[in-house]
Amino acid sequence: MCGIVAYIGLKPTKELLIEGLKRLEYRGYDSAGIAIINGGIHVARTIGRVSGLEEKVANDAAFEGTVGIAHTRWATHGKPSEENAHPHSDDASAGHGIKVVHNGIIENYATLKTYLKDKGHTFKSDTDTEVLAHLIGEMYDGDLEKAVQTALKEVSGAYAIAVICEKEPDVLVVARKGSPLIVGVGSDEYVVASDSSAIVAHTTQAFHLDDETVARLTRDSFRTTTIDNVELTPEIRELEFSLEQIELGEFEHFMLKEIYEQPLTLSTCMKGRVDATSGQVILGGVAQFADQLAKGKRILLLGQGTALHAAMIGEYLMESLAGIPAEVEYASEFRYRNPIVEEGTIAVAISQSGETADTLAAVQEAKRRGALSLGAVNVVGSTIARETDAGIYLRVGPEIGVASTKAFIGQVAVLTMLAGYIGRRRHLAKEEMSNLLSHLESMPRHIETVLGESEHILNVTKGVVKHDNWLFLGRGLNYPVALEGALKLKEISYIHAEGMPAAEMKHGPIALIDEGMPVVFIATRGSQYEKVIGNIEEVNSRGGHVIAVATEGDTNITAHCKDVIYVPDVPEALQPLITVVPLQLLAYHAAVLRGKDVDKPRNLAKSVTVE
Repeated sequence: MCGIVAYIGLKPTKELLIEGLKRLEYRGYDSAGIAIINGGIHVARTIGRVSGLEEKVANDAAFEGTVGIAHTRWATHGKPSEENAHPHSDDASAGHGIKVVHNGIIENYATLKTYLKDKGHTFKSDTDTEVLAHLIGEMYDGDLEKAVQTALKEVSGAYAIAVICEKEPDVLVVARKGSPLIVGVGSDEYVVASDSSAIVAHTTQAFHLDDETVARLTRDSFRTTTIDNVELTPEIRELEFSLEQIELGEFEHFMLKEIYEQPLTLSTCMKGRVDATSGQVILGGVAQFADQLAKGKRILLLGQGTALHAAMIGEYLMESLAGIPAEVEYASEFRYRNPIVEEGTIAVAISQSGETADTLAAVQEAKRRGALSLGAVNVVGSTIARETDAGIYLRVGPEIGVASTKAFIGQVAVLTMLAGYIGRRRHLAKEEMSNLLSHLESMPRHIETVLGESEHILNVTKGVVKHDNWLFLGRGLNYPVALEGALKLKEISYIHAEGMPAAEMKHGPIALIDEGMPVVFIATRGSQYEKVIGNIEEVNSRGGHVIAVATEGDTNITAHCKDVIYVPDVPEALQPLITVVPLQLLAYHAAVLRGKDVDKPRNLAKSVTVE
C-alpha cells in the first residue's frame, strides 16, 4: 500500500527518489518523506502529495548524496501528520543515526514498544514503524545487516523495509515479509522499490525478495540472506514492461488511458491462448495440471474488491462451461473460519498485483488443506504467482489508476478461458467451444465500439451527476457487473452507490428510490431480459431516473427508461466484457465533473498489502 523507493549508487539520489515516489504515489499519498546520506543523514517529511516534498528539498544542498530512502504513506497506525510520516529514526540518544521506511503492519508493536520503553527509549510518533526503527537501533552493534536480521526475528506481521545508518554510510539494507519489495540491479547501483514502476526507468534487471529475506546492498555488490543469516541466491529477471507503458501520453488520467487500452490488452491476454478453429484454449501455465483440473470436484474463487466481482462472473462460467460446482469467497473471511476443502478442490486466487494480503493468505490456507492452488495475477514474479501451484498471467500491462479497469477485463477473460479449458476436457463439444472462442476473439473490436460512445455517456452523466445516491442493478452474469459499476462510482466520485441483483431491489432497497434517483440497469438481451424490464418498471413507477445499458438494436428499451447506452450484441456468457465498459466511463465522467482526483481517490491505495 505505501510506496518505498531506495537507492545506492553513483547518481544524485534526490531526483531519482522523488521521481520514484511520483510513480508510486498511487500506492499511498497522505504524507511523504525522504532521507539521504550526505555527511550525516538529512530527513525531510511533509503531509500530502510528493510535490510538496519535492518543493521542500528542491534547493537544499544537504540532500545531494548518492544513498537514500524515500516513502509515500497510506496511514494505518496514526493519523496523517508530519510526525507520523516516514522515514522514522531510532532513539536519538543511541547515536546510531538509523532511518527506516516501512510498508506493512507490525502486529506486536505494542508489546515491543513496552519492552523498548522499559529500556529507556522515547517515542515521537504514533506509528508501528517507529517501534521497528527503535528495535533495530536496540540490536545495533556496528553491523546494520545483523541488527535488521535480529530485530525481524522479534517481529510479527508484514513488512517491506529499507534501512540506512549514519555509521555505515555506504550500506543499504532492505527486507520483506508479506509486502512486496523489488531490487533493481544496475551498473554499480541498486534501485529498490515496492513495485517495478519506480525501477524501470533505471534498469530492466531485477529480483524479488522472498518472505523473511534480507538484502545488504553496497554500490558494487549485494548479499541476500534469510533473517537467520542463511545465504540465498535470488533469480534476476527482466522486468515485464517498459517505461512508455507507465507514461500518461495523450490522456488526462491513467484511468482513462487504461479504459482505452482495454481492446489491446484483451487481445494481448488472449494472444496464443485462443484457437477458435480447433475449439481449443492453450494455457501453458496450468498444462501440467490439466488432468487434475478436468477431474476437479469444486472450484473456490478467492478475491477482494474488483477481483471478487470478476470471481463472481467466474462462478457462473465455471458452472455453465466447465460443469463444476463453484463458490466465490471473500478472501479476507476465508481463513478465519474453518473452511471445508475436500479432495478435488481447486482454489483460484485472483489479484491484479499478486500481492493482495488477504487473497494470498486465503489461497495459502486452501493449499495447506489440500487444494490445487492457481493464481490469476498480472504481475510476473509476484508473491501469489510464486506461492501457487500454477497460474495464468493476465498480461494486461501495468495498471496505475487506483480504480481497476483493464485488470478486471483481463481477469474475466482469463476465467472465461480457464472455464472453457476445463469444460472442453469434460463435456463441451468442439463446435460449441469454437463458437464461444470465435466470439471471444471479436470482443476487442466490440469494446472499441463501446468506447466510441464516451461522449454520449458524458452527456448522460451530466444529467444525473448531482445526485448523491445511485443504484446499479443486473441479473445473472450482469449482477457482478452491477456491483463493479457501483464500486467504480464510489471509488472515484465519492457518490454513494449500491449494486445488487435486480430482483433483490424490491426486498428492501426499493424504499430508497425517490424522484430523479439514478438507477443503472444492465438490460442487455439475454435469458432474463423480460424480468429486467419488469424491474425497470418498478423503478419508473416510483420516479427513479433509469439509465439502461442495452443491446444494440433494442428499440423496445427506449420506452422504459430515460437514457440508453447501447453495446454490441454478443453471447450472454461474454456480455460482462462489454457491459462493464460504459459503467467505467460513467464513473470516470462523474468523477471529473465533480472535480475529483481520478487517479488518486481519497483513502484508497492500489495494492492492499496489509490485512
